[in-house]
Amino acid sequence: MKYEELVKSLKDNYEQADASMVKEHIAIQFNVTGEAAGAFYLEIADGQIHIEPYEYYDRDVLVTVSEENLISIFEGKLDFVDAFNSGLLQADGNLIKGLTLKEVIEKNSGEKKSLLSKVKSTAAKAKAAKKVVTKKTSKK
Repeated sequence: MKYEELVKSLKDNYEQADASMVKEHIAIQFNVTGEAAGAFYLEIADGQIHIEPYEYYDRDVLVTVSEENLISIFEGKLDFVDAFNSGLLQADGNLIKGLTLKEVIEKNSGEKKSLLSKVKSTAAKAKAAKKVVTKKTSKK
């Protein structure tokens, strides 16, 4: 999976999520490790979620996590606190605000499709399309 696919999938799945219970501004930067390495931020403002593929310098929380664990967290399969306590995720900053994201994920996780399967499906389609283009190009 590529970084761009991961960020797009998160945007598609969570920018319309219900964050109306959040009454304050929260900015969390995620530094992702692994195949989809890169930084993106998730901001909650006025009850809406915004996800962008940039660093957020005035962030409340900085989270470093592998792509696999990040996906598991957003799918509701891995608890944010358990991941932190077991060392699967590192977080620095206002961890109380980070826990607010956990509440948003839990509230919305039942409504979301599996991010991992969606991203894998998209990646597989792109790979298949690339093979077709390569075969057509190499025949010429």
